[in-house]
Amino acid sequence: MRKIRIEELIADTKIHKLEKQNEFILHLFNDNYSEETVYNYNRDLSFFAEFLIETKIQFSHITKVSITYYKGWLKQRKHVHILDKEKEKQEQIRETQEKRKKNVSQTDTALREGPAKKAKNMYKGGYVKNNNPDVLDAMSINRILVSLRNYLRFLVEFDYDMPLAPDAVQLVRSPKKKPQVPMLEEVISLVEAPSLLEAEEILQLRNRAMLETLLATGMRISELMSLNRNQLNSEGKLFITGKGRKQRFAYLTPRAMQHIKEYLDKREDTYSSLFLPTRGSRLKKADPRISTNYLQMKIAEYRRLLEIIVPISAHSIRHAFATYMVENGANPAAIQVLLGHESLQTTTRYVHASDKFAEETHHEFHPVN
Repeated sequence: MRKIRIEELIADTKIHKLEKQNEFILHLFNDNYSEETVYNYNRDLSFFAEFLIETKIQFSHITKVSITYYKGWLKQRKHVHILDKEKEKQEQIRETQEKRKKNVSQTDTALREGPAKKAKNMYKGGYVKNNNPDVLDAMSINRILVSLRNYLRFLVEFDYDMPLAPDAVQLVRSPKKKPQVPMLEEVISLVEAPSLLEAEEILQLRNRAMLETLLATGMRISELMSLNRNQLNSEGKLFITGKGRKQRFAYLTPRAMQHIKEYLDKREDTYSSLFLPTRGSRLKKADPRISTNYLQMKIAEYRRLLEIIVPISAHSIRHAFATYMVENGANPAAIQVLLGHESLQTTTRYVHASDKFAEETHHEFHPVN
């Protein structure tokens, strides 16, 4: 997503807004919420504003019943046309930027526009995480409802007129799924996959180093892509800025350090980024970075080629990091610090007993053997 300044969000008149919405997003911005978080809150609230217009309900008259209807409105994906408009606006911005670029060959232009057109064709209007593209999943609905609830809390805090108590916005029930933690052997084989499955040496070294870093530190994929060379010292200690601009230390294993060294030894550039794209329009930027989508795509490709049944993503590697650390005796409070969580409760959601560990525990401790 292109970075949008707070002035642009406030001045945007192409979307419907709630009363005091601009003041709310300015409040978030001044409280040091990330640009992406502020953008998402602004968009989520525009969904509710659109709902009120369509249902002819005044904001001052909303009730608990109104929220129930809103949940159904979201579940039926009635908000999709707003997302489509936003997608179209982003495409127009991108096309304008492309036209301004000079001395670019037609071949390079086609290479840049190809993935964007493919992504546009695949776009389904946001947040499809279940098998039914016509129904919005519970997790996405809840995220939008949390935005509305926090907006109502803002109205309370700043003594604005508020028709409904924030706690009246209840979240929808989410189906409980069995936590799927891949076997440690599967995670290791996936991390080692680039060395076996990539044809180009630089891709072998770079992709292996990225996956080794994820497994060694448990960091988020966004944190991985934002790493610079000067954030890493010779002892494998990283100082990173994570979600909510919170800073913390992360620690590489000797194995991960070795693979990063082998990768950097092959580089002859002076770019600051720790992991660098090898081709494409991103290399034309002053500070080129690999996209998170690229690594997620590669992880899915490696998993398919290795015939790993349990789904594995960059985020599930983070879950596996926490799970296997605990199974080896690590203190959950220490893992909380390593993952960059504000509360221990959040960390416990990341820690799931693996099937193998559960089986071994059953055999060892069951009273009747």
